Amino acid sequence: MKDEPPFSLVLNYGIYSGALAEAIHQMKFYGIRRLAGPLGKLLLSLEIPECNAMVPVPLTKKGLRERGFNQTLLVSRLLSKELKIPLYIDMLFKRKDTPPQIGLNAKERMKNIKAAFEVNGKINNLKLLLFDDVMTTGATVRECSKTLIKAGAKEVIVITLARSSMV
Repeated sequence: MKDEPPFSLVLNYGIYSGALAEAIHQMKFYGIRRLAGPLGKLLLSLEIPECNAMVPVPLTKKGLRERGFNQTLLVSRLLSKELKIPLYIDMLFKRKDTPPQIGLNAKERMKNIKAAFEVNGKINNLKLLLFDDVMTTGATVRECSKTLIKAGAKEVIVITLARSSMV
């Protein structure tokens, strides 16, 4: 990466492997929604800085229809409640259907996700906690953060369940 990321900090609970990867996979691809609570509780062991609000990485309308739920929203609900911060579920939305990031290299991921997100309304100097389930190259959280900062966020802190490495 040539440019500094637009987010100020990334907190990852663990590495995307073993039981953690399996739990995320079961929730995300097999619809085991009840895993959102236990997975969210894992994140509470991290030292999360104070933020004004929480924002889950969104799916497109099509993606939401196909999956039937947004796994980042399910986990974000628990976090916002426990952290006692508002959850903004309609602040950031994904306006562009993009092919899955799986199988793409870092450069392809950045190109794939470019300009895919928009902000609904104005963000007045807020410090936001952006949640995504898995971070591989950081392309998605980078693009989301860039969009939020451009719309007026003071700072974006990224939190994920797992950090993956490119294979």
